[in-house]
Amino acid sequence: MLATVGRAIDYFIPERVRRDQSDLMKVRTFIFLHLMGPAMGQSVILFLWRASVDVHWQFWLLEAAVTSFWIIPFLVKRSSSLVVPAFLSVQVLVFISLFGSFHYGGISSPFLPWSLIALQLGFFYLAERTRLVLGGVAVQLVAFMAARLVIGDFPELVPLTSLKYVNLISIVAALIYITLLSIYYETVMRASAGLEKSMLEHQAQADGLREAMKKAELASQQKSIFLAKMSHELRTPLNAVIGYSEMLRDDLEDTPANSQRADDLDRINSAGRHLLGLVTDVLDLSRIEANRLEVAIEPVAIAPLVRDVMATAAPLISKKDNRLILQMPNDPGVVGVDGMKLRQSLLNLLSNAAKFTSRGRITLTVIKRRTGGMDRLIFEVRDTGIGMSEDGLKKLFKAFSQAEDDTSQKFGGTGLGLALTQRFCTLMGGAISVESKLGQGSAFTIDIPCRPVDVPVAEAASA
Repeated sequence: MLATVGRAIDYFIPERVRRDQSDLMKVRTFIFLHLMGPAMGQSVILFLWRASVDVHWQFWLLEAAVTSFWIIPFLVKRSSSLVVPAFLSVQVLVFISLFGSFHYGGISSPFLPWSLIALQLGFFYLAERTRLVLGGVAVQLVAFMAARLVIGDFPELVPLTSLKYVNLISIVAALIYITLLSIYYETVMRASAGLEKSMLEHQAQADGLREAMKKAELASQQKSIFLAKMSHELRTPLNAVIGYSEMLRDDLEDTPANSQRADDLDRINSAGRHLLGLVTDVLDLSRIEANRLEVAIEPVAIAPLVRDVMATAAPLISKKDNRLILQMPNDPGVVGVDGMKLRQSLLNLLSNAAKFTSRGRITLTVIKRRTGGMDRLIFEVRDTGIGMSEDGLKKLFKAFSQAEDDTSQKFGGTGLGLALTQRFCTLMGGAISVESKLGQGSAFTIDIPCRPVDVPVAEAASA
């Protein structure tokens, strides 16, 4: 039975309203009251019909007004809103109350309590348009007062003594109607209280998360400052170790008998330089996180810079029998970039390619391209090495993280190179991208903007 009533009510509810759960219960209650309310009103009309000696036009007008309430649900279905249907419902109910009271009993009329229902209905469903509700009611009151002054006393169509029982019926119907509205209001208030409680809990959680985030950011900044200071302090003794190992190595060049000591000094120097590189990477990363690393745009001759990078990376590339190929169709000339960060980024990419490629080919492509009214430098480092899986690509460019879980065990490294390279490219206003397939090699592309400068090539190269 309840399912059938529910389907009948939902027939009048538009699809858009049914999708919005916030107003669904309100619309369902409105339609239910306008399907049941006219039925209760017809009981009063039926009593008046049996109590009237002669049925006049006033009776039929009231009957038509009560019956018209069954049209309201169809208006809801057509208008997809309660504003017009609720306004018409309130005004028709006020008209029935005033007109019925004037013709059937005055202050003893069974229609008089319906005026209270009309106002409650209007304030409940049109809470944001109270002026509209009160304006419509005021117009009808003025109209009936004017009719009372012009016509005089309205005719007594039904004896007052016969209204005793119909008044009781009308009051009971009004109580049922108001009770249903009160039940709905109590349900809405309980739901609102629950929503408010949930909102306060979520707000408290959000405040806690914001406070935790502030503490985490502060801790991260303090960590970055600590790393920057420690890295700086570590570089000083490391430079001394490297310098003294080179001096001792130079002293042993002319004494072949000390070849074993020379090899030991070479190992010390190599280990010192490796450790210095790691410390430098940590220092640069901590400076970036602490917003202390600045970009120095200066005139840079790209061709000499590229050749210098290739000469620096050549021993590491040839160590695994790899070939290094340069493709630079045109000399990019002198452009405005941060030469130090660009050089370090290219070295990081070439070092990575050399680490993961054996007896293969590593190609460095340099192109100057004009895009969007600005010159851009494109550097691509492509290798024929082990490549990366799709899951591995998602881990790239994260500090202290490598593409595959066993990479550090097989090839070594800390996972800082690509993270620094990406941050350098971002600081220079560019970006880095990667294409790779497992077992088929990788291709890293640096795309950075460059500014034209009027500096001779020789002067920029020497700088």
